[in-house]
Amino acid sequence: MNDIRQLIKGGESEKVEFKERFDKETIETAVAFANTKGGIILIGVSDKSRIKGTQIGKDTLNDWANQISQSTEPRVIPEIEVSEIDDKSVVIIRIKEFPIKPVSVKGKYFRRVGNSNRIMPMQEIAQMHFHSAGMSWDKLAARDVTIEEIDVEKVKRYIKKANETGRRKVGDDEKPLQVLEKLELRKEGRPTWAATLLFHERPQRFLSQAVIHCGRFKEETMVIDDRMIEGTIIEQVDEAMDFIRKNINVRFVITGKPEREQIWDYPLEALREAVINAVCHRDYTIPSNTEVRIYDDKLIVWSPGGLPFGITIADLYEPHSSVLRNKGIGGIFYDMGWIEQWGSGIDKMRKACMKAGLPEPQFEEYQGFRVIFRKDIYTEEYLRDLGLNERQMKAVMYVKEKGKITNKEYREITGLSDEGARIDLGELTEKRVLQLRGKGRNAHYVLKKLGD
Repeated sequence: MNDIRQLIKGGESEKVEFKERFDKETIETAVAFANTKGGIILIGVSDKSRIKGTQIGKDTLNDWANQISQSTEPRVIPEIEVSEIDDKSVVIIRIKEFPIKPVSVKGKYFRRVGNSNRIMPMQEIAQMHFHSAGMSWDKLAARDVTIEEIDVEKVKRYIKKANETGRRKVGDDEKPLQVLEKLELRKEGRPTWAATLLFHERPQRFLSQAVIHCGRFKEETMVIDDRMIEGTIIEQVDEAMDFIRKNINVRFVITGKPEREQIWDYPLEALREAVINAVCHRDYTIPSNTEVRIYDDKLIVWSPGGLPFGITIADLYEPHSSVLRNKGIGGIFYDMGWIEQWGSGIDKMRKACMKAGLPEPQFEEYQGFRVIFRKDIYTEEYLRDLGLNERQMKAVMYVKEKGKITNKEYREITGLSDEGARIDLGELTEKRVLQLRGKGRNAHYVLKKLGD
């Protein structure tokens, strides 16, 4: 009973739902839980976590269990029990994650997102079916593509790279097309979609959306450089990185070593990781291009399709397994040393940016999935979220331009008294935006660097 009280106290979540009475939405929630990670439905509890209780007859539990199982396809069999809390009956319905998904109710498919149920569009239904069955769209035979169109030299380059990394040993006597067969990238005598994207002479003949559209923007509507990158997705990664290097800044630092160190606006290894992830994990059935957008203050890598099933944005910040939407592509990229099997790419990007003194990249599901790299954490949006007032925001902008600010300078730009300036600057220090340097007349404030 204490466990149930704790559930109620914690409120509704991805795995907990409250219902005052059993109704059709209860069955929809059961389906959503079965399609996601399982969960518990408490009947007799309001969405405000108030225990109201529910009326239970002799056949009520069996009736509810039958309604759930008979309304769902495949049939979901719930575990149902009653608990007495504060002299009121609360029914506990436990739903396990279903092994074969998706599950539907009256032809509709739901999944759990946060503390609500979301109806699934056809695209997600197809993806969930593939994922649940251990299948992968890119390992299906590509219609209208012949094996003769595969560029054998490109396969040979992959084999050479795989042997160099040691992740797959291919014998000298194995022919390129035999290797594709062994990797299940050749089905029914035809190349799979993965083989087409990786090794075809021109994949865009069959998948026009399989390109990276790169743009350098001065403003949202002012494009100063634009490029549509075609070819195999292996070639696209290298060409996209060429475009990025051309359109971001680099400075050279003398470190005492024979060669000067190159410092880019963003760490190239993090950007490359983002581009590789985008072409590896995107949904190629969606008729949209992968995008790289470069602005004065940020760089965005966007890919169609959102996160693979079983992975949430929160999961990205914790150790997590690598869930591959495209198993054929992922296997080749792993053999080449481009990706790891254990979901370490996100951590690699974060650490590279922090080491460079930059904000951590931002990961978002935004009409797909995007990674946002920023040159500067101290944007107006970020400062407002910290609760800074207009004067304090003006001070931060002043420091960004001048490099530092003194109490006197702050008074001059804000009109505050000495005491008022001291209070404002003190708050900026407490919020870890500014850092005090020097003493007495030499005292001044600078922006606090990440990691300090």
